[in-house]
Amino acid sequence: MKNIKKEELEKLVGIDKVDIFYNIVNEITKLYDMEQVWNKGGKNWTYEYKFSKSGKTLCAFYFKENTLGFMIIFGKDERSKVEERSNELSFSVLEAYNNAETFHDGKWFMFNIINNSIIEDLKKLLFIKRKPNRL
Repeated sequence: MKNIKKEELEKLVGIDKVDIFYNIVNEITKLYDMEQVWNKGGKNWTYEYKFSKSGKTLCAFYFKENTLGFMIIFGKDERSKVEERSNELSFSVLEAYNNAETFHDGKWFMFNIINNSIIEDLKKLLFIKRKPNRL
């Protein structure tokens, strides 16, 4: 799928959320050398923007009307690391994590991003998922 124009995203989710999306993408790009791909969002979302390397997904952003979602999937070992560091996470992120559904292949942690305050929590979660390869 081709790149999605910023203006199209702004119409879909709003200027503020698009700015937050690009801020977070810039932070992730500073830390990780990964493929970044736009996809269709499936039946529940309009678009997906995924970070992956060698077929393994680090995280993905999801877009639909007025909503910017972020997903990271934690396997069993990663879940125990998140739980060990739970006191370092904000209440809203921890609550979303605790309410996320666990499947046979991991805990699918999805939450809506509403402001930039989430960036530091996202970095902590990404470090648990995979050590940065650009530090």
